[in-house]
This record gives sequence, C-alpha cells and structure tokens, in this order.
Amino acid sequence: MTSIFRSSLDEFEPLAREAALDIVALTAALLFAHGQTTERTVVTAERLGLALGMPASVLPDWDKLTVEIEGASLSQIVPAKPLGMDMNRVLAITAIVDRLCAGTLRAEEARPALLMAGSLPPVSTLHFTLFAAIGAASLGVIFGALDITSLTLIAASAALGALARRWLSTFSRNPFVQPLCAALIAGVLAAVSAISLHRPIPTALVAFCPCMVLVPGPHLLNGAIDLLRTRIALGIARLTYAGLVVLMICFGLLLGFTAGGAALPAAGPSVPVPLLADVIAAGWAVASFGTFFSMPWRMLPLPIAAGMLAHAARWALISLAGANVATGALVACILVSIVVAPVVDRLHLPFAALGFSAVVSMMPGFFLFEAASAVVELVSLGPHAPVTLLTSIAANGATAFLVILAMTFGLILPRMLLEHFLTPTV
Repeated sequence: MTSIFRSSLDEFEPLAREAALDIVALTAALLFAHGQTTERTVVTAERLGLALGMPASVLPDWDKLTVEIEGASLSQIVPAKPLGMDMNRVLAITAIVDRLCAGTLRAEEARPALLMAGSLPPVSTLHFTLFAAIGAASLGVIFGALDITSLTLIAASAALGALARRWLSTFSRNPFVQPLCAALIAGVLAAVSAISLHRPIPTALVAFCPCMVLVPGPHLLNGAIDLLRTRIALGIARLTYAGLVVLMICFGLLLGFTAGGAALPAAGPSVPVPLLADVIAAGWAVASFGTFFSMPWRMLPLPIAAGMLAHAARWALISLAGANVATGALVACILVSIVVAPVVDRLHLPFAALGFSAVVSMMPGFFLFEAASAVVELVSLGPHAPVTLLTSIAANGATAFLVILAMTFGLILPRMLLEHFLTPTV
C-alpha cells in the first residue's frame, strides 16, 4: 500500500497531519451520511488513514463523527447524520479512497474530489416519479390488486407523492415532512376514490401500497446491524428515527382518510397471486427501490435477480408448504443475503440499501397500518370498543414485529458469518 505522507508521526509537519486528518474525517462523514453501514465507514476511514501514514480511529455517533489520529493529540469532530441513502455517491467516494490508497490521486486533490462526489445529483425527478409509480403498482400486484383501476390509482397516488416529496425537498430539510405529506396524499386519494367511484376497489391496497414505498427499511437494517456490533446508542438512534418515520406515515395516511371523509378500512385477507405475476412484480419493485437509492443501472441486475429468487421461495413456502409470513420472510431474506453479502464489499455498495431493495415488498407495512387504524378506532369508540378490536391490534402489531425481526435476522446473519470467516475486500 502506497503512503502519501511519511510514515513517522514525529516527522510530520503540523499542516500535513491536519490535512490528512481533514481528508479522513470528510471521507467518513460523507460515507456515513449517504447510507454506508457504520462498520464499512469505520473500516474505510481507517484504511485511508493508514494509506496517508496517519493511523486513525473513528468514533461514530448519531449526529457526529469523532476522528482521532493515534499517537498524536489531534482529533476532529465532524457533524454528520445518517439520513441519506445514495449508492452512487458512496461508490464515487469509495473510488476516490481507492485512488488515494493506490497513490494515483494526490492528497491535495482529494478534498475537492470528495466534495464533488458527495454532491453528485440524485436520480432525476422524472425517473424518481416514474419508478415510484411502478414500485407502488408492483407492490399492489404482490398484495393482490390485479385490476387495472386499482393499479392505476396506486400508481397515480405514488407519483403525486413522489412529486410532492421532491418539491418539499427544495425548501425543507426536515426528514419527517416528506413521508407525512406523501402519505397524506395517498390517504386523500384512496378516500375520495372509495366514495366517488361506482365500482368496488380494494381501498386499503390503494392507500397502503403508495405508503409502502416510504418505509425506511435501510435505516431499520443499519440500526439492527449497529446493535449487533454493540454500538448500542447509535443502533437505538437509528431505530428510533425509522420508527418515527413509520409513525409519520401512519399519521399522514389516517389524516388523509379523515380529510377525504372516509374511514380507513381493514385490508382483509390477501388475494392469492400467481407465481409468475408475483415474481415479475417483485423484480419491478426491486428496480424501483434501487432507483430511489441512486443505484447505477449496471448494478441493478444483482438485486433484481436476488429479489425474484427470494420471492419465488417465499411464494412456495406460503402457498405450497403452508408456512406463515414470518417464516417465508426469514427464508427469503437468508437467500438474498447469501447472494448479496459476498459481493457488496467488492462492489463498494451499502449492504443495507442493496439488501433492502431486494426484499422491500416483504416489509409488513400492511400489518403496521392495520394496527394503527385499529388504534385510532379504539380511541374513537372508547369504552364501547369491541374485544375483537384489541385482538386485531395485538395480532397485527405482533405479526409486524415478528416479520421485521425475521427479515432483519435473515439479512444480517449470513452477512455477519461471512465477515467473521472471510477477510472482507476493502
């Protein structure tokens, strides 16, 4: 490994040490903020520090990173919150680190290059809106909405929500405003459609599917990974953030139904979906979420193939073997992790974003929204609420928890085992 600076800390000029520290801190902050897992952020920053002749350690927190130079009383605290998910930026930043470590990029050129990589434009509004509609409609197919009217309403609702999110992002950086408003739009459109259309439609699906594209799955996975790596405070902070986003989605959806003059209906039993339709829709859903996370087109085939394989296995387990949804999600996520985990480090992609893209349609959004709807109904009925309502809240809440736990365990276990027994490619 080529060292940009001299290897002895005592021989370093103060300016050289500060420059090296600044490069390492900026790299770690950008990776952390754009969705790289905490462990890969720390490993990459430490690798860069060694290449610069400055052994560094990174201490992550929810809103900041502390980067210290070992053997010297020199450290830097950089503000960074892990709110983003942009795989294209992570790839560009990692490529710059590789060039620095190989000695093909001069140290004085690193900071401008890193800043440029960290400000690469996100996917265009047209693509974002189009794939939001495709992703929501694909989820509609998976959950049993097979008629053209319902799928059109789902796609239109998701597209309007995507446009609203992009518009809101131009003047508000609050991470909760966008999902709240997008879910509000979904609730209003579903309520108005249920009242005005003179044909039966699966109102719950029309409402829930556009909201499913808002679920912060990568944050749930990153939080679980941090907890397993004993980064307790950071893991709890990530999970709390994800939980608040889900709460805003539920609140916006219920508020939209209220504004539309309707009550949020129960989803009811799901309609059986043919295997081919389920697998094809899963592939489109994976492509949509890969686009949301700015995954380069050339890399989409991997998660698409993994997601379609996982859905085929899940469909077989539930439809043929009679397994429950949690067991189906567990086996499917293990398959995805086995396929994805060996290559994410080689491709320098965030594991949580790639893994979640492949299994997004298995997230128990329906159960979460059903539980939220039942809670609201419980509050409105008060002491007159039937016992079945409490049973519904408990059953839907427990099912959602078990499915999320099964998905998290299924995705993380193979990844952790491979990292333990194999030396990762950095």
